[in-house]
Amino acid sequence: MQRSRKRKQEESSSCSKESATKSARNDVVVDPYPSHPRPTPVECRAVRDDLLALHGFPQRFEKYRKLRLPPLPHTSSPGLDGGGGTPVKLDPSDGDDVNGSSQKESVLDGLVSIILSQNTTDVNSQRAFASLKSAFPTWQDVLAADSKSIENAIRCGGLAVTKASCIKKMLSCLLERKGKLCLEYLRDLTVDEIKTELSHFKGIGPKTVACVLMFHLQRDDFPVDTHVIQIGKAIGWVPAVADRKKAYLHLNRRIPDELKFDLNCLLFTHGKLCHECTQKGANQKRKESHESSCPLLTYCGDMFKSSSPN
Repeated sequence: MQRSRKRKQEESSSCSKESATKSARNDVVVDPYPSHPRPTPVECRAVRDDLLALHGFPQRFEKYRKLRLPPLPHTSSPGLDGGGGTPVKLDPSDGDDVNGSSQKESVLDGLVSIILSQNTTDVNSQRAFASLKSAFPTWQDVLAADSKSIENAIRCGGLAVTKASCIKKMLSCLLERKGKLCLEYLRDLTVDEIKTELSHFKGIGPKTVACVLMFHLQRDDFPVDTHVIQIGKAIGWVPAVADRKKAYLHLNRRIPDELKFDLNCLLFTHGKLCHECTQKGANQKRKESHESSCPLLTYCGDMFKSSSPN
């Protein structure tokens, strides 16, 4: 009995201890490659336009695009030049209801959906989230449930044990810190403050935080996943030795805010559809016919290395 009580106390205190460490690390954000001149604003816009012409805007991200600021009068498509640095007030309900009477997705819904999307397909992660919503009416029910029940609910999304543990710890930490299971307060904070707040939750890394910022809080941030970093290295936007953390810091400093959302969605989509631009053997035959004319091949090599920012 004493061991169980002690273990719970240790788990509770770990929330504040880890957050203090992470917050200290986030105090100083610098470009790890200050002498690496790419990408330039001109190159970012050109790549955005080329991928938009090739793929159109990805339908799966359209609902998030609509939440951002409306386009400028001369812009035909939302988000192309309209930016989106100012948060949009959605005024959802308390955020405690997983199913929610409001059709708008709460920030907490968004965070959990991103956790469930890790290392699996879109279809499987959506099934896992729908199954979780069906099994537990509220986030309080999720927190009160035993880990095995949560694992069973999200098993179709893969890594059920790891993800269930992450979700339970996150909810426990949130309740401990704020007294209720709701993240809507993040909408009123600055980007740095949001990063500090989300760093309190064990298992929530930089990519997850960046996705919450970009998709669910309508802030200008640039998540770096496998597709983005592979393409970034192939076209020289980041050094070949860069890891995801350094690539994230560098690209967020170099890419103009007004281009981040569209460019990130398009690079992610292109990375899933085309592999030619990330291969050294660019003339290798591919199954997809469109890959033979990948527009990013134009940016490989020295074409933009001497370009200067606008």
